[in-house]
Amino acid sequence: MSAQPQLAYITPEEYLAIEREAEYKSEYFDGEIFAMSGASPKHNQIVANVLAEIHTQFKKRPCRVYANDMRVKVNPTGLYTYPDLVAMCHQAEFDDEQKDTLLNPTVIIEVLSNSTSGYDRGDKFEHYRALSSLMEYIMIAQDKCHVEHYIRQKNNQWLLSETKNLQETIELPSIDCHLALSDVYDKVDI
Repeated sequence: MSAQPQLAYITPEEYLAIEREAEYKSEYFDGEIFAMSGASPKHNQIVANVLAEIHTQFKKRPCRVYANDMRVKVNPTGLYTYPDLVAMCHQAEFDDEQKDTLLNPTVIIEVLSNSTSGYDRGDKFEHYRALSSLMEYIMIAQDKCHVEHYIRQKNNQWLLSETKNLQETIELPSIDCHLALSDVYDKVDI
């Protein structure tokens, strides 16, 4: 029997110190750091489109939308991650005085790739559901017109609606916004 190499456990504080100095982003869970890969042009365009749409609807409202670099900590599970977009219309709560780790997003949006779609739909969504502040979770395919939209119900169950129609509009009731799929996929070759 050969011995398996033991990886050193990294504390959340050590992760944050490393992450704040790093040139690339990494997720953290249960003592391990996981490097994140870069995004495709389609992915980046969809994120930019959705950010622009939500930002425009947030003008003159006490709401915020963050893209890519706003780290989110799922306090109940200990996951630190970087959703593609997060939005909220209430006071942001941060993990510490650095104000770079958000604790209370209302909406999380992920743009799916072949390498992340299983994780985003499975384990990552399971972590996200532990956030009591989270009311809506949206997954957007980047290689075809397909959006999955989950809304938390009063009984703490999640209602799924999905669309594959560029003519449809998704309502985001928790932040009083909407997303037309024609705007989400603007300039995206699908």
